Amino acid sequence: MKLVALAFLGAATAVFLVATFWQAAGAPGWVGYLKAAGEAGMVGALADWFAVTALFRRPLGLPIPHTAIIPTRKDALGDSLGEFVGTNFLSEQVVRERLRRIGVAARFGEWLAKPDNADRITSELATVMRGAVTVLRDEDVQAVVEQAVVSRIVGVPWGPPLGKLLEGAFADGSHHKLVDLMCDRAYDWVKDNHDQVMNVVSDRAPSWSPKFFDSLVADKVYGEVLNFAWAVKTDVNHPMRLSLDTFLREFAGDLQHDPKAMARAEAVKHQVLDHPQVQNLIGSTWSTAKKMLLDAAEDPSSELRTRVRSGLVSLGTKLATDDALRTKADSWLEGAAAYIVLNYRDEITTLITDTVQRWDAEETARKVELQVGRDLQFIRINGTVVGALAGVLIYAIAQLIGG
Repeated sequence: MKLVALAFLGAATAVFLVATFWQAAGAPGWVGYLKAAGEAGMVGALADWFAVTALFRRPLGLPIPHTAIIPTRKDALGDSLGEFVGTNFLSEQVVRERLRRIGVAARFGEWLAKPDNADRITSELATVMRGAVTVLRDEDVQAVVEQAVVSRIVGVPWGPPLGKLLEGAFADGSHHKLVDLMCDRAYDWVKDNHDQVMNVVSDRAPSWSPKFFDSLVADKVYGEVLNFAWAVKTDVNHPMRLSLDTFLREFAGDLQHDPKAMARAEAVKHQVLDHPQVQNLIGSTWSTAKKMLLDAAEDPSSELRTRVRSGLVSLGTKLATDDALRTKADSWLEGAAAYIVLNYRDEITTLITDTVQRWDAEETARKVELQVGRDLQFIRINGTVVGALAGVLIYAIAQLIGG
């Protein structure tokens, strides 16, 4: 395009020179119009060449004021561009109106409702989760787990909440099945351990007591114990059961109100937490969870990925069909975008200004010229043509006035 513009200048120059020499040789009167067109075309072409060139460099290398505008005013242009973008594109009203016209929630819902898209999102989330889990240092996560879980457990008294839980369970009879199981096992144990009961009684008999008498007493004691265990097992209103219910209710109340019982519960808590096996369990919590997460993320058919995929499809369907949810989501997005614009607009526009400031002046001028230079060369062409037409018009007016 520079060559084309230069060709127009060359043509205007050629017309001017030919007309000048022709007039000197006695050309007809209309050649004056041709000379005026060539002369004015040269002036217009040179003037527009100067104007276009002055944007990017100093014409002919001369230090003419107000030339090489882009290299010398690069930073100011960057500031102006950032301010323009911030004012016209990053205003709250513009952002809200644009988001409202787009309908982000509806479009996203329709896209997400498609199983293939939901599967893609699930795969991306799995990749992110794998990366996050892999990057995290085990000892750091373990320290956080211990700090968040163990310290919270230690800091909360066990007595009152445990007592309240037991009180609710005892009130609705949820413990009766456990009591039934204990009674069944107690009866079965007595029934299956006749010799052991006999030995216990015999071992505690006086040394002077005859052996046959000890056996009779032991057998009598075993029969009474067996009958007692059977009665407790079969009679839900047995005094032993009622006494046990009373004891449990009192125990639940003591855990909530008796300082001694509460203190003993705290002591048991510390004994449990300080136990080596419990410490090992706490220490292996993150390792176990990490392995589970990695396995679930790797397997496309895992329960975790299946549920996430199903949840995404369900969310997309709701966003596409539920007007209330869609309106709420759009409102949330508008509010979030408006918050970002209001609070971080300067930081966003600073990205433009800082980027422009880092550019090399000459390189910036070259890049801009490559982008808009073609259109600017048309200015030179138009200047040549318009200048020639203006020269003809001015020459004609001069002839009319002088004629």
